Amino acid sequence: KFGIGKNKEGDRRTPVGLYTITSFKPDSELEELYGIGAYPLSYPNEWDVRNGRNGYGIWLHGVPRDTYARPPKASDGCVVLSNDDLKTLGRFIRIGQTPVLIAPSLTWVDAGSLASARDELQQAVDEWRKDWESRDTARLLGHYSTDFQSGQQRYQEFAESKRRVNASKRWTKVDIQRLSIYRQPGDKDMAIVTFDQDYKSSNLNDQSRKRQYWQRENGRWRIIQETVL
Repeated sequence: KFGIGKNKEGDRRTPVGLYTITSFKPDSELEELYGIGAYPLSYPNEWDVRNGRNGYGIWLHGVPRDTYARPPKASDGCVVLSNDDLKTLGRFIRIGQTPVLIAPSLTWVDAGSLASARDELQQAVDEWRKDWESRDTARLLGHYSTDFQSGQQRYQEFAESKRRVNASKRWTKVDIQRLSIYRQPGDKDMAIVTFDQDYKSSNLNDQSRKRQYWQRENGRWRIIQETVL
């Protein structure tokens, strides 16, 4: 009812960012207001939490059966679709995997410029991966913002940890699969990178799915936030 930019519980605003569909609620579990079903989203995400945003219950959902579509700005923060559209969308959704990008608006761009921007980010990610494999801590840390955060760990603590870890290894191999890259809605200098990571070293093997927020600083992309999903 009060537009975009959700910051706190009860502000009746819709969040802006990248979210994941976490589950499905059938109409048998819902009030008529929500129509044929609802898909809860992962709000607040890690970037919201870092920026002090709170609240809950942001869903994609339908409409009462006697209504085809609700008017704009009629929800309490959710994204509302007609029941027909929600049913069609449901055929493509994978719980826990399907991303939902909520943006103030959409702007169509030239395919060539989009490919160029994507290639630039992919190259930054690959250079980060190679420098991690090199065990050259100074080169690796050059890919991180001094405002970097991972959970409660800040840049200095992270840097010290990486120096200790690299010193304990004879070799490191990092493989990245299922890479996705999105621009943060409303911020052309921030990108959201998600991937499967297969990490092997002389004393540890680990597999995880990871999300990083990359921010352009003085013309270079650097990691400002990292989360193991």
